[in-house]
Amino acid sequence: MTLDIRPVSDLRNKYPEIEASVKEGRPVFLTKNGYGSMVVLSLEEYSRLTDSIEYALDAADAQAQSNKERLTHDEVFGKIRKNLNG
Repeated sequence: MTLDIRPVSDLRNKYPEIEASVKEGRPVFLTKNGYGSMVVLSLEEYSRLTDSIEYALDAADAQAQSNKERLTHDEVFGKIRKNLNG
């Protein structure tokens, strides 16, 4: 797949072309002064990328509501470091 990289001014000047690209499922990467600035995606593509994350966050919220245990930052990351370091 070829990347569609355009200057941010194309968002204003060539909107129909950008819209056609993203509706076909191809993200458009916009640059400003030669550097990456943003990515334009269709709503469907954005949803595809974020739905699983939203579901996981909702599940974590539900679990947190059913469990009264609360841990500090140090307790959480201390356990993680301990597991990683053996």
